[in-house]
Amino acid sequence: MSTLPTTHKQWRLASYPESLPTEDNWALSEGAVPAPGANQILVRAVYLDVAPYMRGRISPQKNYAAGVKPGDVMLGGGIGEVVQSNTKHYQPGDIVVTDFGFGWQEYAVLQPSGVRKVDPALAPLPYWMEAFGLNGVTAYFALLDAAAIKPGDTVVISAAAGSVGQIAGQIAKLGGCRAVGITSSPGKAAGCRELGYDDVVDYRAEQDDLPGAIRKACPNGVDVYIDNTAGVISDAVMQNLAPHARIVLVGSISLAGRFGQPDIGPRFHRQTLIARATIRGFLVSDYLPRYQEARDRLVSWYRSGALKSKFDIAQGIENLPRAFLRLLNSENVGKQLVQVGDDPTAASGLH
Repeated sequence: MSTLPTTHKQWRLASYPESLPTEDNWALSEGAVPAPGANQILVRAVYLDVAPYMRGRISPQKNYAAGVKPGDVMLGGGIGEVVQSNTKHYQPGDIVVTDFGFGWQEYAVLQPSGVRKVDPALAPLPYWMEAFGLNGVTAYFALLDAAAIKPGDTVVISAAAGSVGQIAGQIAKLGGCRAVGITSSPGKAAGCRELGYDDVVDYRAEQDDLPGAIRKACPNGVDVYIDNTAGVISDAVMQNLAPHARIVLVGSISLAGRFGQPDIGPRFHRQTLIARATIRGFLVSDYLPRYQEARDRLVSWYRSGALKSKFDIAQGIENLPRAFLRLLNSENVGKQLVQVGDDPTAASGLH
């Protein structure tokens, strides 16, 4: 193990964004590399996460979880290598993943209860932040529990080329459903089809009549809608509901530039009534006691070749805010991560 540096780079929130964030809302600084205390580990970052939920955490508005204040290190998950350990449960060289606790920085002191050990022989490290992480768990419970998909359902998924979307489409197919994705470019649409989507709607190309494009893709109506976006996409889907449709509200990334402002748009009370539809809010944290159930099944699908992922990996800690903005602007294809350190599994040939 090489000698540890004395300082490391950290991204701190400089100011709350008033609309869509800009890179100026963060400041890159240096801090002392912390020392682990009793029953703690020091972890060197390999991959750091950027995800849509972070937009809600950098606002003074009330949210479902605590936010980041100006001056704080930006929160976020990460995958890293243990470099120092004061617990018998982890040794230097172990690879671990944490969903939220790492932060946008090169080193972090973590509690064993807040991390999971990674088996790099099973899959490349990015999978542990994606299919085997919160995104896979979100897709799993949104479809199988909240939406209660059934064979033969037509399942529409917005942000279909994103991390939750690409997994959700494959789970829908595994459940015997017809999967229809909504995404933002021909390239993303092609990627969705590669992962098994039966049909894909490019909402930017169909903006003159998006409800009509969804009607064409779903001639018998939409039985299940996994809403990762809100906004005009959801408005178009709501005009195409099948009887007893189930709508699961997972995310609202299209509102990132208007966070905290009223979501003003058409009202679909009549359509909801006629379809006898159910609209349900979804937070994956409600399923915390069942996370392992989901991960075990996701891993089994991956091992069988039935579950694949695409990744969009930026390079260098300097690019974290830029990668986050790419995500908010729907420029990423697959799970957006930032590699900030050497991947020891790549060097060992485990990829």
